[in-house]
Amino acid sequence: MYELGALRALDEAFEGIDFTRLDCYVGVSSGAFLAAGLANRLGTEEMCRIFITGDSDDVQFRPESFLRPALFEYMRRAASLPRLTLAWWRSLLTPGDSRWSDLVARFGGLVPTGLFDNREIERFLREVFTRRGRSNDFRELGRTLYVVAVDLDSGEAVRFGGPDWDDVPISRAVQASAALPGLYPPVEVRGRHFVDGALRRTMHASVLLERGIDLLIGINPLVPFNSSNSDGDGGQRRPEDSEHRLAEGGLPAVLSQTFRTLLQSRMQVGLAKYAQQYPDIDQVVFEPNAGDGELFFSNAFSFSARRRICQLAYRNTLDDLRQRADALRPMLAAHGIRLRDEILDDQQRTVLTGLSSPPPPRSTETTARLRRALDDAERVVAARRPRRRTRRA
Repeated sequence: MYELGALRALDEAFEGIDFTRLDCYVGVSSGAFLAAGLANRLGTEEMCRIFITGDSDDVQFRPESFLRPALFEYMRRAASLPRLTLAWWRSLLTPGDSRWSDLVARFGGLVPTGLFDNREIERFLREVFTRRGRSNDFRELGRTLYVVAVDLDSGEAVRFGGPDWDDVPISRAVQASAALPGLYPPVEVRGRHFVDGALRRTMHASVLLERGIDLLIGINPLVPFNSSNSDGDGGQRRPEDSEHRLAEGGLPAVLSQTFRTLLQSRMQVGLAKYAQQYPDIDQVVFEPNAGDGELFFSNAFSFSARRRICQLAYRNTLDDLRQRADALRPMLAAHGIRLRDEILDDQQRTVLTGLSSPPPPRSTETTARLRRALDDAERVVAARRPRRRTRRA
């Protein structure tokens, strides 16, 4: 939800760039959802209607589908309990050194690899990407898309959409890239098990930089919380927040801060290295405010808070653009992109302000494909139209 709000802000504030027609995309973990959507010509407005307002005539999003208990995984693990128990009792009856550590080791295999069933995620994406002119095949997109996941058994990062991996359905690749250990079970592809792509690297920016692009735009939604910089404006202050002691928030707060710190430190090291390796490529990354306590302490399992999180991201990104405007303007201008001051100067603007009202008329499968084809034709004609010559001063 944070990435969607940030992306919507960039889409509105940048003039001269179409985020559904970039040369190439790379998506990691939750970013794989948005990258796959953009590559399939789902714009930020439509994605806001799908995930935030719920008034899309195209996709019906049901949050509960993403948080269904992994009952099959539970039963599969529980089925091995009698065999493990029998083996353990035999080991106790056999003379030797049996310790409680052996008990933990033996019965550790009973713990499910994930709390929730991610098969519904794949089914949802497959339904979205197989109609209205979209594609669930990397090779048919018309744009280069990479979805990165990590092979659990080897630790190797695999680029779905790249050589030898472009025949894997996009929905399956996103399911694998977003399989965060503990929440979702690993996803099997070609006999190999894959988990969240962020476990190896945070953004995998090198996937795009190696292609010789001109401009890299990245969104990193996870930064460690810095309570000393938190001003609490509009935030949901918690006891552990006000006392500047995250440890009092218990294990969830500690794990969240640890995970965020590891991800950001790796990303900072990578970006510093990329700046030296690719000095001719402009790179700009947008991140949350480290002092935003409301964002850090939001319930990750509460889909009811998704509009608030999206709005926080939208406002944070616009604030970031205002603060960095002097440095960004000449860099973006070199790529034909202009910052829209009317968007940046609107202090009352929300993530819903730019959504067309009322929603676009409902479309059938045929009219949606026709509209897509007409849009393509219009862009081809515009690209071939001769430009007016300007008088040189």
